[in-house]
Amino acid sequence: MKQPIGVIDSGVGGLTVARELMRQLPKETFLYLGDTKRCPYGPRSEEEVRAFTWQMVNFLLEKNIKMLVIACNTATAYTLTELQETLNIPVIGVIEPGARAAIKFSRNKRIGVIGTEGTIESKAYPNALVAIDQNIRVNSLACPPFVPMVEDGILSGPKAEGIVSNTLQPLKEMNHIDTLILGCTHYPLIKDLVQNEMGSHIQVISSGEETAREASLILAYHKLLEKGNASPVHEFYTTGDIEKFRLVANSWFEEPVRILKSVQIEHVPSSAY
Repeated sequence: MKQPIGVIDSGVGGLTVARELMRQLPKETFLYLGDTKRCPYGPRSEEEVRAFTWQMVNFLLEKNIKMLVIACNTATAYTLTELQETLNIPVIGVIEPGARAAIKFSRNKRIGVIGTEGTIESKAYPNALVAIDQNIRVNSLACPPFVPMVEDGILSGPKAEGIVSNTLQPLKEMNHIDTLILGCTHYPLIKDLVQNEMGSHIQVISSGEETAREASLILAYHKLLEKGNASPVHEFYTTGDIEKFRLVANSWFEEPVRILKSVQIEHVPSSAY
């Protein structure tokens, strides 16, 4: 029996990481849990984020996962170390992989970070960047409107463009970064809007690809890579509105979801934790 990999997020944003994981690890089975009912996590206290994250983790541990991917920057900032020290399975987050990717692409060592209030206040990205290269200069900006916009499926059009333009204006006025980290896994769903607003001279980084690469390396190191040839059956869970979740999932996965007809999206009430 295949042992799955668990992926958790505060909502639909982690689907951007899950898609990259599935692309790079096509033999693996994934269980995705998005806490859409209590999203966004950004404005919440560290204690709330830690409690909610542990509830999601415990739900997936009952399904015998072999690895946990925290596809939420806020949850990564507040719980990664604790989870790594407590659980007996590999646990990875999205912040360090994103930081490494940004440093790789930056030419002038000036990097911007956009994220939720919680992620920005935690200073997790500046700490991760400077830990790698002390010469890096970081400009951070909290973007509270972005997660609700994505969760509501507002991914394009004049309304979305207006929200993105107004929110990013303070960062544009700084005008010296050459690389921008999307410090929330919801943001790749509006990456084109962000790119258009910031300009083609800015390298926009999402952490999904680097996170998936790290997951593959860790699985190989622990000899946990799936070797069978049976097609994986992924499961998607949400604590909130099933149809809204399904709509975003289908729009993001597009062809892979149509091919994987066995994908299941189930409702998980918060009380079930």
